[in-house]
Amino acid sequence: MKNEVYVLREGFTAEPVPEMIRELMIGRTYRENVNISLDDLAYLKLRYCDFSHNVADGEMIVHKSLAKEVLEIFEMLFDAEYEIEKIRLCDYYDGDDEKCMADNNSSAFNYRNVADTDTLSMHALGRAIDINPRYNPYIVGDKVSPANGLQYCDRELAFKHKINHHDICFKVFKNFGWLWGGDWESSKDYQHFYKPKQNPVKSAVKKLKDLVSD
Repeated sequence: MKNEVYVLREGFTAEPVPEMIRELMIGRTYRENVNISLDDLAYLKLRYCDFSHNVADGEMIVHKSLAKEVLEIFEMLFDAEYEIEKIRLCDYYDGDDEKCMADNNSSAFNYRNVADTDTLSMHALGRAIDINPRYNPYIVGDKVSPANGLQYCDRELAFKHKINHHDICFKVFKNFGWLWGGDWESSKDYQHFYKPKQNPVKSAVKKLKDLVSD
């Protein structure tokens, strides 16, 4: 993505992270590191349907290489009138992931580790997005995050805003090649969609196999 603002359509834009947003992020969701810089990220403005089915405007930070497709993903969700309660930067929660999830905020970038591990989260690379996290909690062992999502752990129950394989949200993200934490075996992260950076060698091999099979 170049320095100019990319406009998909009204309400859906991407640009390098503005100075005001950079100042907000530093010390909250961003700190100096060897893995990613603020110049690697993009600031998105998105339109969505909230839980009252009103049109709302949100903002999100993702890796700049994913900016345009993330706009397309949320455009498709908006056109499908898919309800998302809110889309705010995690910085408004001082980078506190639990508070962000407990408020059912959908967000992306946050330079942090996976909870209770030393492993860098995909959120730290701007390559993961959490959707309606209270209704789609992260479950590992007896721990549920956010804690106020406990009642939504039983995925056999019928309730609104539940992400599963039949949900439009899952289908749209999958269409763009994103993976889903609800498919994990040792834990479940029903809110979590992510797109790892492709290995160039593996990618080339896959393209070659696709050509041969055609």
